Amino acid sequence: MPQRIAVVTGGSSGIGEALARALTARGWLCVLLARNEERLRAVAEELRGEHEVCDVSDRDEVDRVAARVLERHPMLHLLVNNAGIPARARFLTAEPERIVSVLDTNYLGSVWCTRAFVPALERPADIVNVVSVAGEVARGPYSAAKHAQLAFSRTLAGELRRRGIRVHTVKPGFVETEGFPQGGLPDPLRRLVVGPERVAAHVLASLDHGWGETTVPRYYRPAALLQALAPNLMARLSSSSARGF
Repeated sequence: MPQRIAVVTGGSSGIGEALARALTARGWLCVLLARNEERLRAVAEELRGEHEVCDVSDRDEVDRVAARVLERHPMLHLLVNNAGIPARARFLTAEPERIVSVLDTNYLGSVWCTRAFVPALERPADIVNVVSVAGEVARGPYSAAKHAQLAFSRTLAGELRRRGIRVHTVKPGFVETEGFPQGGLPDPLRRLVVGPERVAAHVLASLDHGWGETTVPRYYRPAALLQALAPNLMARLSSSSARGF
């Protein structure tokens, strides 16, 4: 059986690194994309994978990187859109450049990578979009970017189904990573924090069983349900805190 090839964005740390390690343990060859060349190279060499420095918010750079990857691997089996940056701020007080950066990376990065790599996905194939529970709860620029990514992922699932490409929309809650430290959370919320390995294991299970849109851990589901059923209540709760995601 030929070796399966996965492209993982945000692969130098956090959920991306944990997933790359899990995929490599299963015999996959991972092509890791991220902005931090030093960390990216170290992880790729340890996993005997490949790496490409890439800022997914830059469409032209994504296209150039994809062309290099596809020259080496004309057929891919998995694309993981995981790259993201935090934005614990409010729309009216955050620096405008920060708002743009979060939208460009967390939302449009998934769009540009999907457009660049989907022509090479061998059918059947899979796309994993690492979104967030924050995409279902109104909490600031990060939440807005993830809400857009969620809408994109849901639309993409319908568009690609007939082409034999499954889309897995994974919505983690609070995850402790280098890029997303959770030490400032109040004690009650700290109990809800999980590690990136938990999310990676969930992604593997989704690939194995063909899950579509899922939340990890499952105990975050009521938050999305409450937002949908009682948006005015959620708005009042949000106003009691000055902190966004």
